[in-house]
Amino acid sequence: MLGIPLGDLGWFQSLLMGVATGMAAFFLTTFVAIFVLLFYMMATGKHPDFAAAYRLAGFPVGVVVMVVALGFLGVQWARRMARKARKQ
Repeated sequence: MLGIPLGDLGWFQSLLMGVATGMAAFFLTTFVAIFVLLFYMMATGKHPDFAAAYRLAGFPVGVVVMVVALGFLGVQWARRMARKARKQ
């Protein structure tokens, strides 16, 4: 997948990659949500609660992406361990 050797990652490396992916999604989503709220404020003159960017956009997206990434990487790791066990 895009030249990334996902099948060669160990358990701890998979855990780190999954958490890092979730954090990256959190920060990117929060960044975009803050700019959307900023443009909303400029267009309407109303002052939105910018904490909503974290609470309603960044956190849920970050958690979902992290769970999906950990699930995917966990399955890849389990398949690799199963292949190793069959070879021996």
